[in-house]
Amino acid sequence: MTDPSPAVEFTDVSRHFDEVRAVERVSFRIPDGEFFTMLGPSGSGKTTCLRLIAGFDRPTAGHIQLFGRDVTKLPPYERDVNTVFQNYALFPHMTVGENIAYGLMVKKVPKAERERRVAEMLELVRLPGLHRRKPSQLSGGQQQRIALARALINHPRVLLLDEPLGALDLKLRQQMQIELKALQHEVGITFVFVTHDQEEAMSMSDRIAVFNLGRIEQIGPPAELYEQPQTRFVATFVGTSNLLEGDAAAALTGSPTAFAVRPEKIRLDDESAEAGSGDMCVADGYVQEFLYLGMHTRYIVKLDNGAEITVARQNEQIAAEQGVWRPGDRVRLIWPKLANNPLQG
Repeated sequence: MTDPSPAVEFTDVSRHFDEVRAVERVSFRIPDGEFFTMLGPSGSGKTTCLRLIAGFDRPTAGHIQLFGRDVTKLPPYERDVNTVFQNYALFPHMTVGENIAYGLMVKKVPKAERERRVAEMLELVRLPGLHRRKPSQLSGGQQQRIALARALINHPRVLLLDEPLGALDLKLRQQMQIELKALQHEVGITFVFVTHDQEEAMSMSDRIAVFNLGRIEQIGPPAELYEQPQTRFVATFVGTSNLLEGDAAAALTGSPTAFAVRPEKIRLDDESAEAGSGDMCVADGYVQEFLYLGMHTRYIVKLDNGAEITVARQNEQIAAEQGVWRPGDRVRLIWPKLANNPLQG
């Protein structure tokens, strides 16, 4: 039978460093088998939380449980977790096979068993036959896979990943996002992933916790965070949003309550365009500038009410050097009121 307890549970966990409140009363639950990402800028508390799960640090207050067991004061070696770091932390003087088997050697697992499990791990990370190479003979992506194999060979119940893709170039990072998610499905254990890259978080995660200033702003599936951000910070950190409030918001909705609307939800048209039903927001203005970005063009529009709006228009049939609207052109912006997402703070 599977353990019904959450794989990881934080209850009012805080970590203070003198006057610095790195983590402040954070609570969350991670079900077993979930790919859970802690997303936020540098200094937001996400890496501190990962270190607290691993046992590399201890909380100032609160409790941490792994599968229902209180591990708040337990050292790392008594927790059924392993960590993959951004710099991989491979031993340069050891072969790939020796690096992967290191944890088994420490446990005095017989050589034949070590070799069998190393071969299994190399197959799992799609690098069979590389056990005799040194880390210096591998690419960055291969080194990252070896670090994953070393962390998984001891069969941890939770794998912690501290920005493991940060050292890779963009194309390889995008490829590894796909492979890492597939690997998590294959091994079936809980992954807790830390990143400041919202694209990484969106592409791999079952759920994301957005951190800011030591607290969690919002937790939810990627689509929920993107389509229904609850705060200004989430609206701007997860993707790009237009934030309107006060008079600018009242001119569009009749209420000064702050709301966010995504650039791709807005239709850019000629100033004479019909708005349609009363369920639409309509705003006139002029194009300040446009940026051609390949798949889409981003327009910055200054509204007559003084607000500035970003609009993303897909480049379906527009040549790279052409823009339908140029700086100074008068335009009309139209979008459904349902696309307006109220913000709490």
